[in-house]
Amino acid sequence: MSNTIQRIAILGATGSIGTSTLDVITRHPGDFELHTVTAHRDVAGMERICRAHHPARAVMADPDSAAALARRLQDLDGVEVASGDQCVAAAAADPAVDTVVAAIVGAAGLASCLAAVEAGKKVLLANKEALVVAGELVMATASRTGARILPVDSEHNGVFQCLPGRADAPHGHAGLAEAGVTRLILTASGGPFRERDPATFAQIRVDEACAHPTWRMGRKISVDSATMMNKGLEVIEACRFFQCQSDQVGVVIHPQSLVHALVQYRDGSTLAQLGAPDMRTPIAHALGWPGRLDSGVAHLDITRLGQLDFLPPDGRRFPCLELARDALEAGATATAALNGANEAAVEAFIGGSLRFDRIHAVIEQTLEHMDRRGDASLDDLVDCEQWARTHAADCIRQWGVA
Repeated sequence: MSNTIQRIAILGATGSIGTSTLDVITRHPGDFELHTVTAHRDVAGMERICRAHHPARAVMADPDSAAALARRLQDLDGVEVASGDQCVAAAAADPAVDTVVAAIVGAAGLASCLAAVEAGKKVLLANKEALVVAGELVMATASRTGARILPVDSEHNGVFQCLPGRADAPHGHAGLAEAGVTRLILTASGGPFRERDPATFAQIRVDEACAHPTWRMGRKISVDSATMMNKGLEVIEACRFFQCQSDQVGVVIHPQSLVHALVQYRDGSTLAQLGAPDMRTPIAHALGWPGRLDSGVAHLDITRLGQLDFLPPDGRRFPCLELARDALEAGATATAALNGANEAAVEAFIGGSLRFDRIHAVIEQTLEHMDRRGDASLDDLVDCEQWARTHAADCIRQWGVA
């Protein structure tokens, strides 16, 4: 690392990405300074972070939660408590911050991510919905402002590591055609239901869908992994970040979750990135790029890996993956609608008002009834995402849990 300390803002600090980021930066006190943390309503989690790490600012999106946090921190000097979504976005663009970890789950993280990119920050992107809903706008803004976007999703970070990195290239990598790349391959664990009979999917409970066999994640992302919509969103994200077409991004089921991505070159070479299923590795890579940091993650012992399996995804079991590809082909408004409908359907499943096997049907029905346009402004995309949520809610009320 250089002698310059990076001042860090973690958006979504109480989630799994935020927690892992805190672990990494704590290992390098001379390289990083925690300046800002944000959360939605997790007052207890934010209090623990503030007492352990003493950031300059703590922002709660929910005003009541901010008031509660301020009361709890009355005895702690030096931590400013603020509230509201506008303050979250302002914190992302703060000139006192060098690096922003964009880890707010869902479309709620779009405004703050875009604010960081508009301000020309180094952005560690863990919020895939920013690129799903408004990827073309985010990437165009980064090109205009000089923001450096680095992927933190394990698969996209794996692709990034397998590309011929150039510090002077846009977003840190050479163009795929220029680099001789023909195909990117994202791996997927297959989630908890990769071997379960689809005829029983109507009986799946929330705790079953959230019991991921490999990764520890929040409930929304865990359900997305169980439907493989998570991988569909990652295909869209990969196409927009690496500027390629849907047919250049493959998906394979890899239950061991040790190979995170592969990159195929025109000469027949295939490069793979391997590592333990621990988010501290891609976070440390992005924080230290173009150098390398100790992440606290142990190296793989390749003599003990055993068998590595790679299987094609089953479309009958995982229809959401193809829905995502269809939306990508249809354009920006379709991917915005896909995201909105999926978030509404997953929320309904977690809340007990929609069966697991109807999540994909709600999304499909919503996409069939939308006005598909390729080009759209940010307001158009946000409106489309909200329209999709409303239409999805109508479908959910109609179908219920029966």
